[in-house]
Amino acid sequence: MAFLDDDFLLTNEPAKELFHQYAADLPIIDFHCHLNPQEIYENRNFKNITRIWLNEGTYGDHYKWRLERANGVPEELITGDGDDYKKFVAWCETMENAWGNPVFEWTHLELRRFFNSDIVLSRDTAKQAWDLTNAKLATPEFTPRALIRRSHVEVVCTTDNPASDLHYHELIAQDEDANGFKVLPAMRPDKLMAICANAYGEYLQTLGKAAGVEITDFASLKKAMKQRFTFFAQHGGRLSDHGLNSFHFRPASQETLDAIIKKGIENRPVSDEENDQYITGLVEMLMDLNHEFNWTMQFHANVARSLSLPNLKKIGPDTGFDAMGSQPDLVGEIRDLFQAMDARGPLPKVIFYSLNPNDWMPLITMLQSFVGQGDKQHLQLGAAWWFNDTAEGMHQQLQTFAQQSLLPNFVGMLTDSRSFLSYPRHEYFRRVLCNFYGELVEQGRVPYDLETLGRIVKNISYSNARNYFGFYDNKN
Repeated sequence: MAFLDDDFLLTNEPAKELFHQYAADLPIIDFHCHLNPQEIYENRNFKNITRIWLNEGTYGDHYKWRLERANGVPEELITGDGDDYKKFVAWCETMENAWGNPVFEWTHLELRRFFNSDIVLSRDTAKQAWDLTNAKLATPEFTPRALIRRSHVEVVCTTDNPASDLHYHELIAQDEDANGFKVLPAMRPDKLMAICANAYGEYLQTLGKAAGVEITDFASLKKAMKQRFTFFAQHGGRLSDHGLNSFHFRPASQETLDAIIKKGIENRPVSDEENDQYITGLVEMLMDLNHEFNWTMQFHANVARSLSLPNLKKIGPDTGFDAMGSQPDLVGEIRDLFQAMDARGPLPKVIFYSLNPNDWMPLITMLQSFVGQGDKQHLQLGAAWWFNDTAEGMHQQLQTFAQQSLLPNFVGMLTDSRSFLSYPRHEYFRRVLCNFYGELVEQGRVPYDLETLGRIVKNISYSNARNYFGFYDNKN
């Protein structure tokens, strides 16, 4: 099979029919990403391929950075202030050793889909690729909005601080009809969860100012967050996102939570037990608010972040020094949380992602033990995420979902990316999905009913997400 030909990842005839006839041209609902709304609004062409592919301002691709470090590239040519062309050459040299890594496939898929180029990156082809891509990046077809439209994206959900004024979302919304796509906020309260950080008290002041509430205790914090949910909902918000990393269910009284918050505001040490109690109380409160506003709550869990402390200090977080987490009792702690919340009242819609695939079976069977209020797949196992974002990881997640629940109800793929060139990841997922069902056909495990299988593929690739999140339902 030729490299990235029309049938790559499609190893059987049913898969080829499903992809080319049903999946290939579907729109995209990108319900979780890290695109910068300011960049979407300003709509400026990127200076060169290094800036859009490797790093631009405070944003960058830590998937690529990890591989470059493994290839001995000096930090000056990764996150440093090195020359852009030299950075690109270093990336091309890294690609020579990345065969078998999904980033190698994604990178060349992006070259083909956006730049119509079958160049295979290496030191020898770096100058050719540099000249070709930069010439095209200077054209109107390569502004951020044009790239989103070219990728047939209907909805983009960014990742936003609860204290944000959503200024750029407001400006983008004024051009929504001309753009042809929605850009909606999704709330991510990382700073609110970091009670052990020295900046916690300062952040509560910022959040309180945005909400018009002086935050001094748990009740005023909930009041402020309810105002922010209302504000985000007025701007089309339908999702929240929560990085738990690890989690220990430790319920506490409101008086205890008030005392812990007071410690955080005064920048006094918070014990591990107190931190667990605060996170538990905060998550419970956020689950209540997500249900009240009929939002979908996403959890990203079991991550070991910023393992290299010298590099955390020097370069900062989210720069490629993270790993799969290994909290052995994570699902049991989440189970206790869900049991407690289920006893209190209806659970919100939840998508739960774990970076450790060992969690997937216990997670989906646990989630399957709770039900919603008549809607399909109220609680879902999230797509193969981050280090699992491989053909094999996607297949494993699909298989686990199919065997333990109803895969045709799955909301599918997301980019989780900071790059406007990442949308071919949806194509990659759709190919894996079609191949998964094609294998079941070939094994005689499902009927060779192309119409039914095609409907399933369409739903997972697009329609389920469009309906599940209520982006077009003004009643939500």
